[in-house]
Amino acid sequence: MGKADIYQVAKAAGVSISTVSRAFTRPELVSQKTRHKVLEVADKLDFNISRSATALKSGQTYRVAMLMNEEITSWFNTQTFAGIESVMHTAGYDISLFQHIDTAANRHEFFTELPIRRNVDAVFVASFAIDPHEVEQLQRIHVPIIGINTPSSEGFDATISIDDEKGMYTATQHLINLGHRHIVYPCSEAAGLDSSIDARARGFIRACEDAEGRHDINWQVLSVPRGPAFADSALSALLALDKFPDAICCQMDMMAIPLVLKLERYGHRTPRDYSIVGFDDSPYADTINLTTMRQDPYAMGRTAAEKALKLIAGETPDTPHEVIEAQLVPRSTDMPFGEMA
Repeated sequence: MGKADIYQVAKAAGVSISTVSRAFTRPELVSQKTRHKVLEVADKLDFNISRSATALKSGQTYRVAMLMNEEITSWFNTQTFAGIESVMHTAGYDISLFQHIDTAANRHEFFTELPIRRNVDAVFVASFAIDPHEVEQLQRIHVPIIGINTPSSEGFDATISIDDEKGMYTATQHLINLGHRHIVYPCSEAAGLDSSIDARARGFIRACEDAEGRHDINWQVLSVPRGPAFADSALSALLALDKFPDAICCQMDMMAIPLVLKLERYGHRTPRDYSIVGFDDSPYADTINLTTMRQDPYAMGRTAAEKALKLIAGETPDTPHEVIEAQLVPRSTDMPFGEMA
């Protein structure tokens, strides 16, 4: 027996054809009882609604794209994706992932081919800027662009971000206020595009420069190669210093956590010998009691998705562009300089 069509499902469920369609594509417009009945009948009759037919009728693809400059496996991208998916999946959308949009070739391929294929209804950009030409390419097909923790809101229809520069300024100022005077900022080399994480370095530098007139401080930025071994490279750079610092400010927890664990092997124990502050409040930060700056990429993903749905529907979000502040989470990897052994 062949698969049933939408007419047979509607007849068996005792509802209209449009109700069957909405039960699959716009479930929020159908009561839970009716949708359950339609899905139960559809399952028995081995019916699946045609996504392509729906797209032709509505002019939508029911697919969105998420662009990132790293792998999806990074903590920030995983949490952001989960937040977007929690909203978009419920609304009937699939998500296409584009990793490593941080090279000229990858960017050219995406922004050149997308207008031709017209296969997404919205684009999410995570943690990096897009240039005017790329914005123009998307605007040609009227695709909303939603930025998540992007360095700027320019060129985006909506954004939700934390103030990375201010967050790292706060973290650095915290260490200075604890009396630390030899502060080092290990970080990966700047990407080939303007990314949110590079703004953190600017926050560290600005906090140190602002403190120079009031305190006798010695500060330094240690740039190490990008890539999976960046934490080990930071470890080597720190151990190679003529004098080990009394405070370390890290661009992210995934650098700070390995440093805390590995530096102890070389006789440097926190907070006895040095204070250290991370950024993100990612998994395991609380396990090692890391003092850090907290952000919530899952919540940002949900907010971005909600903005996207409004833009796709031709509406303007209540607050198109939002900036939230990262919060200092004091734990036990820092202490006043005078109390250190």
